[in-house]
Amino acid sequence: MTDLAPPLGRRLRWTFTDGLTLVGRELGRLRHDPGELVAALIFPAVMVVLFGYVFGSAIQVPDGGDYREYLMPGLFAMVTFAAVMGVMTRMAADASRGVMDRFRSMPMARLAVPFGQTGADLLTGLLMLAIMVGAGLLVGWQPHRGLIPTAQAFLLMVVLRYALSWVGVYVGLAVKNDQVADAMVPLFLPFTMLSNAFVPTDGMPGWLRFLADWNPVSALTAAARELFGNPGAPSGNLAWPLAHPVTAVLLWSAALLVIFVPLSLRAYTRGGR
Repeated sequence: MTDLAPPLGRRLRWTFTDGLTLVGRELGRLRHDPGELVAALIFPAVMVVLFGYVFGSAIQVPDGGDYREYLMPGLFAMVTFAAVMGVMTRMAADASRGVMDRFRSMPMARLAVPFGQTGADLLTGLLMLAIMVGAGLLVGWQPHRGLIPTAQAFLLMVVLRYALSWVGVYVGLAVKNDQVADAMVPLFLPFTMLSNAFVPTDGMPGWLRFLADWNPVSALTAAARELFGNPGAPSGNLAWPLAHPVTAVLLWSAALLVIFVPLSLRAYTRGGR
């Protein structure tokens, strides 16, 4: 056992070091393609204005309250889910251009490439989240339960975003074509809309409400509303994920990591065969 410990420790250090190098590569690519970064940063502010004022004039908040305060946790959840689409398109683009084959031929840790992609997405996701927080504060949203619950809400978003980014890694490696990946992006929009992010699920048909209540976007939205003290916090007779939203988000995150980290590693390792 003692003989195996040093190689294992070195492999872990190599994975971490190589992964950080590729995080720097992804961030450098954004610096050389500022249009992509600007679009990603403008998107959250546009979402706040569009949905906050267009929907806000027509939708009544359950038990009263300001619609923009009801909406912001849902928009935070939508930005969190965007990790799937962003990582998927970047992985597919690298695979279609032969970059992945080049990485496989280099003496680097197998997990370094997916780790670099997910790490870089986490950093850009934090920046997008900060932009959306600023936009929300400008339109009247604010957390009401203090610093610790607010920090817990944002930590849940970070954890789920990281788990979802591994879904994007696997799908991008499976697709291997940037055009197909771009065409798949609109298919993820209904997934985010089929939730409690914009409207309560009470008025949906039974089968549709079941899907919405068990959607991880709904669990994250409900957890954020509860921790922020915003209108629409879970109450009454609810499906289990909405009655225990914090636990549900943690379970979703753990399940996604357990499933998609090994799948992503296998897809990356076998991709050149």
